[in-house]
Amino acid sequence: MVQRIYRFRDGKELTIGGRTLVMGILNVTPDSFSDGGKWNTRDMALRHMEEMVRDGADIIDIGAESTRPGAQEVPAEEEIVRLTPIVRALVADGQCPISIDTKKTAVMAAMLELGVDLINDVHGLEDDGALALLARYPHVAICLMHMRGMPDTMQDNTDYADVVTEVDSYLQARVAACIEAGIAADRLILDPGFGFGKTPAQNMALVRECRRFKHDRYPLLLGVSRKSTIGHYLHNAPVGERLHGSVTLATLAAWQGADIVRVHDVAATRDALRITAALRGQAPTRKESP
Repeated sequence: MVQRIYRFRDGKELTIGGRTLVMGILNVTPDSFSDGGKWNTRDMALRHMEEMVRDGADIIDIGAESTRPGAQEVPAEEEIVRLTPIVRALVADGQCPISIDTKKTAVMAAMLELGVDLINDVHGLEDDGALALLARYPHVAICLMHMRGMPDTMQDNTDYADVVTEVDSYLQARVAACIEAGIAADRLILDPGFGFGKTPAQNMALVRECRRFKHDRYPLLLGVSRKSTIGHYLHNAPVGERLHGSVTLATLAAWQGADIVRVHDVAATRDALRITAALRGQAPTRKESP
């Protein structure tokens, strides 16, 4: 089992390698597929973060650009405008580590100056200057994700000979690029990109084989919450009717080896993960003890 402690510059710590952690999703976009527009003011975002922390979130992941299939790119300047007041407030609140979901170097730089703890990049730090930038912030964790193309075209490019092998090869190439740029391997978290340029069957293969991506070294993050693959297997259920499927798949991802699950429904997912941990014989943490 991968075990790692991330120590951030403000004294917060995050331990990976025991129970599966919950990353709560905070979208501050007008057009995200599930909750666009609900949390895009400072006060609403802060209240929602506090609710997710009470429900058991270990990390809050904030995004200001939708990455749903077909989404159009948002200029970096607009992302920064959307994020800045909310991130400043959440970092000052200090309840848990703050992650930023962005693929743009300029946005990363602005948010790193505000004191975020993790960069969650759906494009694996491929943007110009991203590797050099992150090399200068040794206390910031990094999640590298696999995605073919960009959100507006990714579902047109799902022709893999072996999706698990190809995704793994990409992730290991990005790990190598990080190390060459001076980023320590123990800062890295990997994400195979469930829902990003894959068919429903390919997405399920990623979950089924997710331990392969870890190489006995790297923590694994999976984001399956409310995605269209779940709707596909639930007779085309709309987004609002995917709770049970989302919690089930997050639980199975944890059983298969996921160290972090990225979710909208924190309370329901945390309850399911507590049962999973009990079945494994893992003792509850002090925070989770009855």
